[in-house]
Amino acid sequence: MSATAQKPRVLDVGCGINKTPGAVGLDRNPASRADVIADLDRFPYPFRDSCFDALRAIHVIEHVSDVIRAMEEFHRVVRAGGEVLIVTPHYTDFSSFCDPTHRWHLNSFSLRYFGEDHGGYSYYSRARFAENSVHVKLLSLWRLLGFEWLINTFPRLRRWWEYYLCYIVRGKVIEWRLTVVK
Repeated sequence: MSATAQKPRVLDVGCGINKTPGAVGLDRNPASRADVIADLDRFPYPFRDSCFDALRAIHVIEHVSDVIRAMEEFHRVVRAGGEVLIVTPHYTDFSSFCDPTHRWHLNSFSLRYFGEDHGGYSYYSRARFAENSVHVKLLSLWRLLGFEWLINTFPRLRRWWEYYLCYIVRGKVIEWRLTVVK
């Protein structure tokens, strides 16, 4: 890295005690390792527009009161072309329902309203993201049998799995990598 190159500025939303090294941590809990303490359900967050190059929301989106408003806020604080990483339990995983603080139970198509494949629901929000990747992690047995690779390699198979098979071949975690479009 050259002397003039700057490290990307990253916001770690809901960082808890596992804040990403070098990131600005945002959390509502004063016992966390956050740099900024704020309620994640109160908007706007205390940051300027487009002031971050990337945002991480690891096991956070399922806790917010309004997914659409949170996504709009993620869009606001990250610059055009910046990356947003969102990780959440798949709705068929036991952990999605055993945590009483989870408000939402999502599948791998839940964030499509913010992209090109909005299913006719683009009017919910003006915030736009390009979907770089969606990766679903499955239970170990299905991963070892190659099923995880199949559903992540072929989006049509992933759709079929979500519709018909996910209660038998249960998902564990969904990971979205999105690019902010402004």
